[in-house]
Amino acid sequence: MDMITLDHGSGGLRTAQLIEEILVPAFGNAALNALGDGAVLPALEGPPVFSTDSFVVTPWKFPGGDIGKLAVCGTVNDLCMAGGKPLYLSLALILEEGLPMDDLRTVVDSIARTAKEAGVQIVTGDTKVVERDSADGLYINTAGIGVLRAPGLGRAALCPGDAVLISGSVGCHGAAVMMARGELPVEGDLRSDCRPLHDLSAAALAAGGVRILRDPTRGGVATTLNEFVEGGPLCIDLEEEAIPVDEPVAAACDLLGLDPLYAACEGRMLAVTAPESAEAVLSALRALPGGEGACRIGTVGDARPGRVVLHTPLGGSRILGKLTGAQLPRIC
Repeated sequence: MDMITLDHGSGGLRTAQLIEEILVPAFGNAALNALGDGAVLPALEGPPVFSTDSFVVTPWKFPGGDIGKLAVCGTVNDLCMAGGKPLYLSLALILEEGLPMDDLRTVVDSIARTAKEAGVQIVTGDTKVVERDSADGLYINTAGIGVLRAPGLGRAALCPGDAVLISGSVGCHGAAVMMARGELPVEGDLRSDCRPLHDLSAAALAAGGVRILRDPTRGGVATTLNEFVEGGPLCIDLEEEAIPVDEPVAAACDLLGLDPLYAACEGRMLAVTAPESAEAVLSALRALPGGEGACRIGTVGDARPGRVVLHTPLGGSRILGKLTGAQLPRIC
């Protein structure tokens, strides 16, 4: 058949065909091929790191990626930001009746390709089918397991004078998805930054001095940095002219009335490091694909506890709060 039907979610013959003809060939490995109710995995060589996420992006395909790539990157990156080395993923597909099989194959191929790039295995999963007009084509849930390689990361490790770094330009994913959703024209190559951060995070940790890592997804850079200092004795001072924003992103945000600092990234990494380690971390990031634009954008201080302060080139400053409202709904 050329599209998903409710029968594909019945648990019977059609479900088995879907699994055996599309999913297992794409993800096959010893744990998955057993097709048990769960995966039996080897013992981890250290404390486990675990994360889960759901993906409901619309449209499901956008410049620079699709919901399949996004699902792998989202969970892989969460494991990396916790100081983990990603190893295994589960994959749950919620498919809408009427979804073309070719679209499903496109997403599955994207998942398989991105998982291979990130060095993770899809070891267990689930498939459900819902009635037409219930799921924008498809939704995905992934959960991931990794092994801890950098204990002690977190906001409690921050100190005055620490450097705030970012691995590249901000707001690309949110702007790309919103422009694709509205089918709006934009000058330049506006693409999502969606990518796995396993190599960049490993390089940063190997360089040393990292206090905390985070990927600034929903709520963007401004919201994520607020989470670092809210309710505490420290603040973050940002230099506006140091924050990289690609011209197509700036143009799209102007058109949509958005602030790039609140637009989601799906392949960028914020890192706070000891001041003496900042240059080593930046050098390590710049040597890798996806980190060429890494730069320092601010400093941890204590002048305005609990605040993120943006300093402008003209000598002014303003407080950046957390995102309020649904500025960019359904972008991941």
